[in-house]
Amino acid sequence: MEDKHSTECFQEIVGESPALTRMLKSAMEMALADAPLLILGEAGSGKEAIARAIHRISARRHQSFVKVCATAAGGVLERTLFGSERRLSPEPADRSGGRPESAGLDLANNGILFLDEIAHIPLDLQGRLLWLLERGEFRRVGGTFGIQVNVRLIATSRYDLGERVAGQMFRAALYDRLNEFPILVPPLRERRDDIPLLARYFMQKFARRLNKRVESIPAETITFLMNSGWPGNVRQLENLIERSVAVTTGPVLRLAHSGEEQESKVANG
Repeated sequence: MEDKHSTECFQEIVGESPALTRMLKSAMEMALADAPLLILGEAGSGKEAIARAIHRISARRHQSFVKVCATAAGGVLERTLFGSERRLSPEPADRSGGRPESAGLDLANNGILFLDEIAHIPLDLQGRLLWLLERGEFRRVGGTFGIQVNVRLIATSRYDLGERVAGQMFRAALYDRLNEFPILVPPLRERRDDIPLLARYFMQKFARRLNKRVESIPAETITFLMNSGWPGNVRQLENLIERSVAVTTGPVLRLAHSGEEQESKVANG
């Protein structure tokens, strides 16, 4: 059920297009489910913003939200997720030889573990994630005992994980656990009517941050933005508006072209 609190939690997700509205409705419903969740979408489309909004609505909103980037090298990722039995330097009064190296799962206990770009995780670590989802338990690197945790896993991917399963690069059982109710974040080119709203939102955001009086966007600039291809999605638009506010000296936004947006426009036809 949608309420004022839920709506406020999604205020940073700007737009009114049908594609975005459908996605937000699904996200609000899944926020209350407390099940593993997969958020799909192109790079820069806003997957992490959706995950953080879901956290703010969920029953775990007063607990931690721990982000782990799955693109880290395998050994680094393994230690980041599961920690290690390698002992850290003990405190002066500690006679136990130090404490184990903590894990992202330790920090996320009772909260949410946000695993960004899960497609990059090696197969052996995928098996350990599946064990976590099925048993609520993990082992540290070099450890022999299971550690019980209560976490909700929210993962993102820009790739089609079904294709990765077919190519034996992703475990089918883990995919099935994550993909029960996936959320698909639409690319910016499929929600062009939101571009003027987003541009004004970012203009106001960065004008406040930079303490500048930039108050309006010319109509021809809005037309240019709406006709661009935006392969980098909302993140690309946000970066452009931030640069533009920085170089603007008056109340009317002056667009700071980097060439990337012009190439995007040409590619879009």
